Amino acid sequence: MHKLSPSEISARRLSVDQAISAQRSPIHGFLENVRSLYNVGSIFRTSDAVLLSKLYLTGFTPYPPRPEISKTALGAVESVPWSYHKKPLDAIEEIKSSGIKFVVLEQTNESVPIWKLPSDIFPVCIAVGNEIGGITKDIVEAADIAVEIPMNGVKHSLNVAVAYGIAVYRLFEIFTEQIQKSSVKIQK
Repeated sequence: MHKLSPSEISARRLSVDQAISAQRSPIHGFLENVRSLYNVGSIFRTSDAVLLSKLYLTGFTPYPPRPEISKTALGAVESVPWSYHKKPLDAIEEIKSSGIKFVVLEQTNESVPIWKLPSDIFPVCIAVGNEIGGITKDIVEAADIAVEIPMNGVKHSLNVAVAYGIAVYRLFEIFTEQIQKSSVKIQK
């Protein structure tokens, strides 16, 4: 085993033009009132890693172009489709009218652990909220399902960009498993 060099890593990656035209995963992201530009940039970068279909930035969430977003996104603002909506409920209406399930990453009386998401969840939009207050009540009420990341220590939540990364990769894992199962069926 050897650590890959930057050129070896680059050879395994899509160019921005290839990423823009690539088939996207059936995963969408939704940010409500995320205040930190660095968290937004990090979320763009994670979204690029799974070829996210679209990232919805809503409320007072900052949006590109901003140098602070670009600093942590490392170019992902160019490869991830995104839109800004001042009114989060307008974005949710667009999402749901497209047949996409709207899932909030929030602790509610009905939330289920992120590990127990059903395999028929796609297409899906995962929503995260403000670093302090989380997702607002009206957005929670608009959700099809609420999921949470189990917390076993003293703190009740993770950094929003970290939580988003865990949730998006869990969804990507489920999606990848579906693809693998369907290719096995096709080969039989």
